[in-house]
Amino acid sequence: MDLFELLHRVVGVLEHLHIPYLVTGSVAAMAYGEPRLTNDIDVVADIADRHITNLMKAFPSDEFYLSEEAMKEAIRTCGQFNIIHPASGLKVDIILKQNTLFDSSRFGRTRRVHPSESYQADFASPEDVIVKKMEYYKGGGSEKHLRDITGILKISGETVNRTYIADWAKRLGIIEIWEAIEKRLDEKQ
Repeated sequence: MDLFELLHRVVGVLEHLHIPYLVTGSVAAMAYGEPRLTNDIDVVADIADRHITNLMKAFPSDEFYLSEEAMKEAIRTCGQFNIIHPASGLKVDIILKQNTLFDSSRFGRTRRVHPSESYQADFASPEDVIVKKMEYYKGGGSEKHLRDITGILKISGETVNRTYIADWAKRLGIIEIWEAIEKRLDEKQ
């Protein structure tokens, strides 16, 4: 199983169970920007206790690692849990949707993307991917987040709503990171 086959499986299950979701992180950054290596998929989903049994059935233990206890804890704390495909070494981070203005905004702005020719999936908008990447960078994340942002702006820059990004950057206390990114881009032109 490769990364996009695993994504197809996860998306298919979430859609079958009518669970709102969006793909974000490095997979979304690649969809809007430049390709890079990654072994994980980040998905934000609105999962509740009523979904646990069906999720456990959809990812059987002979093929996947999925902890029912980790799922329950993630739901209780609005945290995250993993779905791991040991045979391939691939991992899906399922991040629970937060009850915040930002999550409400980004779930309202999802885009239907073809990560592969065989299926479509709901992706976070490029602007929302950039905002989250800046948050992760501020939290001590690596330079890969800045490279992903630069890649998105290089490839999709003409369609990216920079005003939207600046507004959320102000609200989330990361405006200095956004201003530094814009300055660096202006210097390269």
